[in-house]
Amino acid sequence: MHSDQDLATRLLMTDFDSDNLEIVPLGSPEGLDDDYELPANLPILPVRNTVLFPGMVIPVTVGRSKSIRLVKKAYKGNRIIGVVAQLNQQKDEPTADDLYRFGTVAYIIKMITLPDGNITIIIQGKKRFEIQQFTQEEPFMTAQVRQIDDSFANVNKKEGKALLQSLKDAAYKMLRLNPEIPQEARIALDNIESPTFLLHFLSSNVNADVADKQRLLETLEGNQQANLLLEFMLREVQLLELKREIQSKASSDLDQQQRDYYLRQQMKVLQDELGMENPDRDIDELRIKADRKKWPTEVRSHFDKELTKLQRINPMAPEYPVTMNYVELMVDLPWNEYTKDNFDLKRAQKILDTDHFGLEKVKERIIEYLAVLKLKNDMKAPILCLYGPPGVGKTSLGKSVAKALGRKYSRMALGGVHDEAEIRGHRKTYIGAMPGKVIQNIRKCGTANPVFILDEIDKVSSDFRGDPSSALLEVLDPEQNSTFMDNYLETEFDLSRVLFIATANSLDTIHPALRDRMEIIDIAGYTVEEKVQIAKKYLIPKQRRDHGLKPKDLVFDDKAVLRIIEGYTRESGVRNLEQKIGALIRKVAKSIAMEEEYNHTIKVSDIPKMLGAEIFDKELYADDDIAGVVTGLAWTQVGGEILLIESSLSRGKGVLTLSGQLGDVMKESAITALSYLKAHADDLGIDYRIFNHYDLHIHIPAGAVPKDGPSAGITMLTSMTSIYTQRKVKPYLAMTGEVTLRGKVLPVGGIKEKILAANRAGIKELILCSKNRKDIEEINQSYIKDLVFHYADTVDQVLDIALLPGKVGKPMKFILPEDKEQREVEKVY
Repeated sequence: MHSDQDLATRLLMTDFDSDNLEIVPLGSPEGLDDDYELPANLPILPVRNTVLFPGMVIPVTVGRSKSIRLVKKAYKGNRIIGVVAQLNQQKDEPTADDLYRFGTVAYIIKMITLPDGNITIIIQGKKRFEIQQFTQEEPFMTAQVRQIDDSFANVNKKEGKALLQSLKDAAYKMLRLNPEIPQEARIALDNIESPTFLLHFLSSNVNADVADKQRLLETLEGNQQANLLLEFMLREVQLLELKREIQSKASSDLDQQQRDYYLRQQMKVLQDELGMENPDRDIDELRIKADRKKWPTEVRSHFDKELTKLQRINPMAPEYPVTMNYVELMVDLPWNEYTKDNFDLKRAQKILDTDHFGLEKVKERIIEYLAVLKLKNDMKAPILCLYGPPGVGKTSLGKSVAKALGRKYSRMALGGVHDEAEIRGHRKTYIGAMPGKVIQNIRKCGTANPVFILDEIDKVSSDFRGDPSSALLEVLDPEQNSTFMDNYLETEFDLSRVLFIATANSLDTIHPALRDRMEIIDIAGYTVEEKVQIAKKYLIPKQRRDHGLKPKDLVFDDKAVLRIIEGYTRESGVRNLEQKIGALIRKVAKSIAMEEEYNHTIKVSDIPKMLGAEIFDKELYADDDIAGVVTGLAWTQVGGEILLIESSLSRGKGVLTLSGQLGDVMKESAITALSYLKAHADDLGIDYRIFNHYDLHIHIPAGAVPKDGPSAGITMLTSMTSIYTQRKVKPYLAMTGEVTLRGKVLPVGGIKEKILAANRAGIKELILCSKNRKDIEEINQSYIKDLVFHYADTVDQVLDIALLPGKVGKPMKFILPEDKEQREVEKVY
């Protein structure tokens, strides 16, 4: 029985007159044996547009409230229900009088709840039944029924066998005459062995209305049901044969020209009915659009060839949509279409000042570009690269530049891009080919001179799919991008008027050739004073708007903003500061929504109550009263920070140990500093024998953080000198600079970030190379007014400034084997 059922459910011989029903191919479901217990009051499920026969597996969508309650209850119980067809298929709420008296017991195999609240159940017919009387109509209908067993009296006689064979022959004719039925249906029909199942299967699938199928269901004797079914099937065969004959005559009467015309007219009618575009109409519209374009001559010629090719392609061919997409791209691209620049320099300066606090270099560069463009009126756009730590406003600056120039704005995120096709596009011959992101964004902008942000250009990666950095060389080269060639476009496009602005957190990972093509504009971190002003002018108003508050609802005290900056954020930008301000405003918004009392002015005392304990100490400088500890300055991608360097001595054989996850450059700086000390031990008052009998250990805390660079050269040398001479370092002093083997101090980079970090950490004095003096002059003097700067060219000058003079104190004992007595070295407090 299961094999017959499985074959039958794969065979969809004819269409149903049903809106909510279809037979689906299923395997033999579990739990469908005939040993079931029929309840005394069988739940009755009314269905429309179909009749369920025993052995059939069908899905039914249930939407009525009564039916949903019935199905849910039955599914939790024995899953047995009665399925009865409606007399009136249009009635939404049928009563007992609206149902036939014969139906089929069904077993619910599976229940699926749909997103719209309806339920779809998959059921299998079991046995036919006759309703004796309805017992209830609420909350759903139930009835007392009489179960009817199938009977086929002469199934094994010649008459019965001939009748079944006639049914199969009629089914085969239907399969042959109807090309829409799959040929696998014949194989399934051949393998049905049960006569009763064959009757029910063909009855279920015959092309008849509900009333005729109900007659088949109510015909209880197998011979009579078979004869009636054969009558319906032969009638369907005659209709199919007549349809084929008419089609054959019609096709023979039409010549080739008439046939093509007829088919084209049919296609147009069908397309209009379905709301589809007429291909000829689409091509005409493309030609009209093309006539309005300011094409270069060679581009116009290329477009005409592609449009002519499109007209020759059959609209049903797979090449048609590919070519159509291509010519649509060419028409949509803004060839020689430019936005008129706004040359009001004072307005541009005002917009830049309003949107961003500080960033004087960038603003000055944009105004210079506008000024030259105003005078010349034809200038290749520069390629600017805004370089700085996260959260300083690099990306948002692009929108302000676009607003100041009156141009369209476009942004392309390059973080994680590792496919060259993302920049240059795919070849048209590939499946799913599309233009690169550059051309796609130009198409969206609708103008050939937008402000184009290349975000996170330092995070472009490369793999077996190509090197996007190399692909960007042509895009960002002012001498080449006027003839940019996209692989998909296959013709040159002028990008020379596009104002490209790249952003980067680090220059080290940018391709050297790509970096050479860009004008680097350094955007360092903000000082505490700048952050206070940014919070007052930009962050607090923005967060108030985002959280639905009005200015009168909440005011921040300046000291409270300063407390948030110093105690809860440690960054060069203002991203974390904005998050903390948002957290405060959300708490106030909650109080307003719940109609609770709250302070309209946020004061310093309110901050710990609302944000919890401070995350960072205000003063990060550790005033350790021991020799060998020196404070250095380091640059990171998120800004500057202070760096503690610790040295200690222990008896051994003169081994140098470095710890703190140092890079090769820092290790070399330590070796260079130690070599200098050994060479100048007498000048510094160090007993040369100590180097051979005491091990030196240099450690930089935060060992999990990788550290590298030459900036800690003089810091390491100072730390070593301090531990060997037992002279302590001046408090609240930090230094940065590279050291050479001859004792020269060399300049290093990242001075502004390092000084901002020192200022945040409470450092009062700084030692720098004399050649870094120019970097100090570029910093706003109001930010460094409390700092004292010392400039040095040699190590001797650094040590004179950094080390306190030796004093008599508790001695530290250095035990040297050559001495008969212990030599004591004064330890300085």
